Amino acid sequence: MLAAWTALLHRCGAAVDPEPYGRELLRRWSEPQRRYHTAAHLRAVLGLVDELAGHAADPEAVRLAAWFHDAVYRPDRTENEERSAALAVRALTAAGLPAERVAEVERLVLLTVGHDPAPGDRDGEVLCDADLAVLGGSPEAYAAYAAAVREEYGFVPAPDFAAGRAAVLRHLLALPDLYRTPAARERFTAAARANLTAELGTL
Repeated sequence: MLAAWTALLHRCGAAVDPEPYGRELLRRWSEPQRRYHTAAHLRAVLGLVDELAGHAADPEAVRLAAWFHDAVYRPDRTENEERSAALAVRALTAAGLPAERVAEVERLVLLTVGHDPAPGDRDGEVLCDADLAVLGGSPEAYAAYAAAVREEYGFVPAPDFAAGRAAVLRHLLALPDLYRTPAARERFTAAARANLTAELGTL
């Protein structure tokens, strides 16, 4: 993964050696409080971004946003996405990337708060679809994902977690389209809606 990060930054015109910061990012993605939001999740999102890259207007910006979208993740705090976006701005500006691309990465990371890109936002559609692809896995894979999320929030009493989790599931089910790219819509929608509905029924 470090090699992929370094190659991405070089393609984007980094003015400094990107490897040290790549190591810092991977350290963040490996923090002990993480159970689902780990380097494995990052790898999965990057893989889906590659698969959907033909839909994006700026696939490199989407890849950068994928690296940063959960780079700050503390279940006991709010505004993780906002903090991740701010981290992206600091890191990519220090690396010498153009301001317009840095701004696009910041915007994309912030989209992962609600996963509801505007119609025609092709970069946002790719990032959000890649991030939500886990919802459209097999029932067994989805159950493992849901269990890992619960572990991350192990400090939250069961009734409070159930209420908060149900609100998240209802938000996702209420989206007009859970997936926006044609490929992800066809591949994941039916399974994702079934998985979300099934979990909601257990809360």
